[in-house]
Amino acid sequence: MLWRGYFCVVVVVVVLLWAGSGLAQEQAAPAQLQQIAEALERSKLGELTLAEVQRFCEAKISQLPEVTNVTEWEAYASGLRKRILEEIVFRGVPAEWRTSPLRVEWLDLIPAGPGYRMRKLRYEALPGLWVPAILYEPETIRGKVPAVLNVNGHVSAGKQYPPKQIRCINMAKKGVIALNIEWVGMGQFHTHGYHHGRMNQLDLCGVSGLAVFYLNMQRGLDVLLSLETVDPTRVGMTGLSGGGWQTIVLSSLDTRITLANPVAGYSSFKTRVWHAKDLGDSEQTPTDLAALADYTHLTALLAPRPALLTYNAKDECCFEAGYALEPLVQAARPVYELYGKGDFLRTHVNYDPGTHNYERENREAFYRMLRDFFAPDPEAFDASELPSDGEVKSAEELFVPLPEGNHDFNSLARKFAAALPLEADIPADLEDFRQWQAQHRRAVKEIVRFREFTVHAHAVGEESGENFRAKLWRLVLDETFTTPVIEFNPVNGSSELSQSGRSAILLVREGDSGVISRDVCRYLEAGQTVLAIRPIGYGERNLNYLWHLMLASIGERTLGIQAAEIVASAVWWKSVNRGTKLRLVADGPRATLAVLLAAVAGNEVFDAMELNNPLGSIKDVIDNNWDVTSRPDFFCFGLLRVTDLPYLMAAVAPRPVTIRNAPGRLRESLSRLKTRDHIHWE
Repeated sequence: MLWRGYFCVVVVVVVLLWAGSGLAQEQAAPAQLQQIAEALERSKLGELTLAEVQRFCEAKISQLPEVTNVTEWEAYASGLRKRILEEIVFRGVPAEWRTSPLRVEWLDLIPAGPGYRMRKLRYEALPGLWVPAILYEPETIRGKVPAVLNVNGHVSAGKQYPPKQIRCINMAKKGVIALNIEWVGMGQFHTHGYHHGRMNQLDLCGVSGLAVFYLNMQRGLDVLLSLETVDPTRVGMTGLSGGGWQTIVLSSLDTRITLANPVAGYSSFKTRVWHAKDLGDSEQTPTDLAALADYTHLTALLAPRPALLTYNAKDECCFEAGYALEPLVQAARPVYELYGKGDFLRTHVNYDPGTHNYERENREAFYRMLRDFFAPDPEAFDASELPSDGEVKSAEELFVPLPEGNHDFNSLARKFAAALPLEADIPADLEDFRQWQAQHRRAVKEIVRFREFTVHAHAVGEESGENFRAKLWRLVLDETFTTPVIEFNPVNGSSELSQSGRSAILLVREGDSGVISRDVCRYLEAGQTVLAIRPIGYGERNLNYLWHLMLASIGERTLGIQAAEIVASAVWWKSVNRGTKLRLVADGPRATLAVLLAAVAGNEVFDAMELNNPLGSIKDVIDNNWDVTSRPDFFCFGLLRVTDLPYLMAAVAPRPVTIRNAPGRLRESLSRLKTRDHIHWE
């Protein structure tokens, strides 16, 4: 076909250009390498990137609306709960995860102290994922009694954590049923497959990883409510740190919880933007939540049910009382007052020890809530702690056997990934192929939340070195992000070489300035202009993974921002250097994915592509069991559902794509493409 012939010609031209580019010269002059590296260092932005991200995130966090009466509030609250559950918590999950009947297996009794009994159990949170738990019951139960769901935070001991055991023992001695459940990633789940940063493998497949956390605790609540001795009007929930996060999430969205006491477990997203130690793990900062609702919203959703917000005055971990508590109270108090129940929203600040804890003083504050709201005779309810330290069990004593092959994040993600992407065969007919390209480009742009930036370019300096001159640029994109670009031009003697009839290189490279300078040298010696850019997440613009989660939570995607920066840089360059061909070059798994997305989104900007050391597939992220803490760029919600590397490469046709060091997996998948004449690997 004619169009395939065109691809072949273009590929040959590209290969010849590369062969003549001076790559055979293995060693660039040491002085030139040093000079280029120094120019790259001088283009750094310092703290500007973080400051821009903070301002950007704060502006996009959802605001709690003002309401004037209970009817208006309840309509809003009902709609918000539904949206959070449908659009965030259960987004993309199989229906059976939510609808399958409760399965509980009651196991051995555990020898307990005086006044209570203990029993092991396990329940199925979702098909194939069983959760271990311990039930603490009063020795004598008359009629129906209160019950409390007890959750724990980021402590490897999990359900064995002594302060949690002491709390459960005390409740049972005081006539309250307590369920102590294991949390994903802790205790018996303290393995690689349950690491919180691996929930994002499910996100990558378009299945909310948050659902696993939510069902872990919601099914625990189902277990409590299935007990004939539990009074469904008196069901509480409490936990420290990550347990506090679980408490606010489930209690705000599931009104079967009638009393909540989150302890040092959360703050407003707006607070977190400026107190970075509060930035939460993947489950605490789920994709798109902050764009829909802040934790101020969730706190207000507790109304009019009794709630105690406990914080610690000198919390070395996170959520210090001095800054975290007041914004939540200011948001929720007016709603409680609409119901005439302002005294139902209570706060407690711990000063002894005042650190990140749920020790005796905090526990007794919770017992007082049980007395005031759950005890049939408050005067007879002793809110002081009963000595129980000697009754704490070991992890071995609390161990609950689980079925072989119990699911974790990685096994679930592998199951979903096997059927992805949800893409039909790429058509071979030219007209059908063009229609497919247009549809695929739209889908990719939508999934990465691609945007077109307006560029204001500022020249901020010049550098001269051996056989090159460099111009330092800062591209301000929509007055939001600043992208550093260094334009390296080869010189012959004292004259800058003409760009007429030549191509320029737009280089996106993983690695430090020393690594990038070697690539720049090669292209300069071939007589080509090089634009070295550092999108967000690269070089000194690198961000802690928690900021990538925050960007996703406000509705952005790191890959989409990176692609937009690359495209905006190219559009700017070609607008001031008309007629210049622009070749997009990337090296490394992260960079090659980002530039592929940029090429798909900005399909008329680039004239050719070179991809060095790419992934074999986006599925490598799951197959290698990577987590978001080390490779946050990759975990774009639903990306694998929409595309993979072969589809992206097909979508950029007819522009030639040269691949170097392609993994066997990528070669195999590309060999099955019907439209691959524009692709060449070496």
